[in-house]
Amino acid sequence: MKTGKNDQRKLSAGERTELLGTLKARFEKNMNRHKGLEWAKVGVRLDADPEKLWSLHEMERTGGEPDVTGHDKKTGEYIFTDCSAETPDGRRNLCYDRQALDSRKEAKPKGSALDMAMGMGIEILTEEGYRELQQLGKFDEKTSSWLATPAAIRKLGGAIFGDRRYEHVFVYHNGASSYYGARGFRGSLRV
Repeated sequence: MKTGKNDQRKLSAGERTELLGTLKARFEKNMNRHKGLEWAKVGVRLDADPEKLWSLHEMERTGGEPDVTGHDKKTGEYIFTDCSAETPDGRRNLCYDRQALDSRKEAKPKGSALDMAMGMGIEILTEEGYRELQQLGKFDEKTSSWLATPAAIRKLGGAIFGDRRYEHVFVYHNGASSYYGARGFRGSLRV
């Protein structure tokens, strides 16, 4: 699918128009996620960075339903986060990282969360980012999402993930090489 960083990370005019329409409609429908922000200003940032638009397309294509969830006043960047009700369908059945994938001798998953995120040009959510997202709605009530894991935990073979159950956000641990049909990952992108 991708042969080079810059030659394949562009959208056709039709894909661009469709994606911008989808993002604008989602932005307008969910104003509680970005109070006080204006789509026109977000659109200007998107127009200026076609590669970031491609990353948003990948987030959308894999079921993430990205939406603006913040604005960094120092840099002017808008923060897009996967806001699908459950962890994105197109990003499940993944172990945590390449090391975990390579350690599996049999029954290997199709890939790893960190490799896929890097290929999409996005960052996997941190625990802090995941908890902030959960303040904007109810996410992962039936699924779970891998989270960026502290190096000390990863060094010992573990990885962390989060979900929402019983009206509470939980962060758990698991072996980094594990994978499940109901676990994927959520990402964020600064534009």
